[in-house]
Amino acid sequence: MSTKLTDLAEKLGLTAAELKDKIVELGFELKPRARTVEDDVAALVEDELAAKKNEELDADAPAATDNVTQYEEYIEDQLDKEIIKSQRKMMAGKPLKAKKPGQDKAQVVMTDKDIEIPDQITVKEFSEKTGISPIKVIGELMKNGIMANINQSIDFDTATILADEFSITIKRKRSEAAVEDISTGNLQMLLDEKDKEDLQERPPVVTIMGHVDHGKTSLLDAIRETSVVSGEAGGITQHIGAYQVEKDGRKITFIDTPGHEAFTSMRARGAKITDIVILVVAADEGIKPQTVEALNHARAAEVPIIVAVNKIDKEGANLDKVKSQLAEEGLQPEDWGGQTIMVPVSALTGQGLDNLLEMILLTADLNPLKANPNRPGVATILESHLDPSLGPVATVLINTGTLRTQDPFIVGSIYGRVKLMRDDLGKPIDSALPSTPVRIAGLQETPKAGDILQVVASMDEARRKADQISLLRDTTSAVDGAQGLDSLMTAIQEGRLKHLKVVLKADTLGTLEAVKRSLEDVRKDEVSVKVILGGVGALTESDIMMAAATEGGIALGFNVPANAHVRDVADRNGVQLFTYSIIYQLIDDMKKILSGMLEAEVNEVILGKAEIKAVFLTQKKAMIIGCKVTEGKIENKSRVRVFRGGELVGEGVIGSLKRVNDVVKEIEEGHECGVRFEGDTKLEAGDILESWKLERRERVL
Repeated sequence: MSTKLTDLAEKLGLTAAELKDKIVELGFELKPRARTVEDDVAALVEDELAAKKNEELDADAPAATDNVTQYEEYIEDQLDKEIIKSQRKMMAGKPLKAKKPGQDKAQVVMTDKDIEIPDQITVKEFSEKTGISPIKVIGELMKNGIMANINQSIDFDTATILADEFSITIKRKRSEAAVEDISTGNLQMLLDEKDKEDLQERPPVVTIMGHVDHGKTSLLDAIRETSVVSGEAGGITQHIGAYQVEKDGRKITFIDTPGHEAFTSMRARGAKITDIVILVVAADEGIKPQTVEALNHARAAEVPIIVAVNKIDKEGANLDKVKSQLAEEGLQPEDWGGQTIMVPVSALTGQGLDNLLEMILLTADLNPLKANPNRPGVATILESHLDPSLGPVATVLINTGTLRTQDPFIVGSIYGRVKLMRDDLGKPIDSALPSTPVRIAGLQETPKAGDILQVVASMDEARRKADQISLLRDTTSAVDGAQGLDSLMTAIQEGRLKHLKVVLKADTLGTLEAVKRSLEDVRKDEVSVKVILGGVGALTESDIMMAAATEGGIALGFNVPANAHVRDVADRNGVQLFTYSIIYQLIDDMKKILSGMLEAEVNEVILGKAEIKAVFLTQKKAMIIGCKVTEGKIENKSRVRVFRGGELVGEGVIGSLKRVNDVVKEIEEGHECGVRFEGDTKLEAGDILESWKLERRERVL
């Protein structure tokens, strides 16, 4: 049956337009030209308006009196009304179904596996996953002080409380990376592991860096020839830019980077591909400018550094000279009382190679490396090219999970399926575990080095996400640069940054040293400025990429220009670039940024006290009580301590606070109130609640 809208509007004293707005406000769909509404919807509208009128008249509220026991009946009555109202809302406009025997009981989904619940889930979805009636879910939420309808979301913690009440077991569902995370190469989001019990040890990934002609490639070749994975000797058929060797039954992955610029570019794109850096220095030549540059890149990556002093067999090799030069650069050898591992080696004779591999494994043991092989694969693109017979192919390093043949995947806006996979020896394989380098075919086009490959559920999903990423890139490319400062400030606010990392350029060496000292003097115990790269001359694209590759990295120029191209590169990579000609302005700006990194001072403030007059309703982890404020004030959502006979007996939180019929933020001294206490302590009449909170005060340098 249905009711005419005009008749209902006249009955309620509303215009037809006001009535339509009210129906939509209650969550029901109403076509613009609708003339009638279902009878149960009409009844619900009448109830809602009648309830509001009653609230205005305070008809349902208990009288203000010294005896607060009337709150018990009032609270129970309100809970019953809210549950009935929600039930009617959900059923309004729907045909009634005959009940089956036993249908009044919660029909919980029975399964051997835990029910997976995401970080956010609607009441309707929770009901569908668990098999519990939405009405019962909403009722339980209301008993816990949460007023939610069927389409509102609850978080995982709230879902856990519900699951406990209904005696079911749930677990957190692993969240998939958002399109924005994949499009920007947010590897940290993709690698996030909430289930620590699934983590297993993985091989270390090692990058070899150093000055040109100091023997990086020959050293890597020598290691491969003497330590290829067992059973594969003589099977080296192709080079893929990354290799695995075996030492004492444990694997080590080596990456042959084409240069420091490529290494930094990949880090700037979110690809933290290496666990350990081997810095190669020739024993007969010592440190060169490229050695220092490689060292700066390795330090910016914040990974352990092992020095391999190569060509130790050559005439003119001077190990002590190399150690002295390295000490000047801050790498103090272990035998000189420092912490830097230095291994003399010869790529030509094989001297020291076993010792170098042992040091790599030792360093890996000191910094445990783990990944989850039981999840869908996530990998980093190391290199790609067009193969005449296979089409686009890419060398990838598995970061976590397992990559298998026939897996559908996305790489940015590119999607595909793994049609063929070969290991570093060119041997076809069906699957690859974390830290394994492989070459894959099945891409539509060649991706860029540093792009992130993620396995998805199906080719349909791969196409959909690739299209979304393509659209997202088109619509956001113009504003990427504006997000740099936001990202920097977000990292500061979240407390991730304690050191401001600076690429600094100045007009003269003397000025550079003076500015560097001034910056390093701007510090407190827990925050400071670190100059990760300094030099003389104008800011360059390479400087910007170094800053982009470092979280919180910024580029500073003092008395030097930054041309339009460099500023454009900074904008595109989200790097903050500042140029100054007055030293105190530079220092003042750095102080402001560092002040934001300081932990705020936190002080406890006692707000007031209240005496419990009566306990009305006891739930599993909550109680509804009547109180009178005897000192100061108590605030909603504040923490409370419970005292009985002058002794502390428990703690909790004020979940909600009511004065007569109104939800209020605070209650002053001398007034009575209804309180929802959340905590494990069982309260008694006569107990004293002490309301308190923590106040934060920002600090400045």
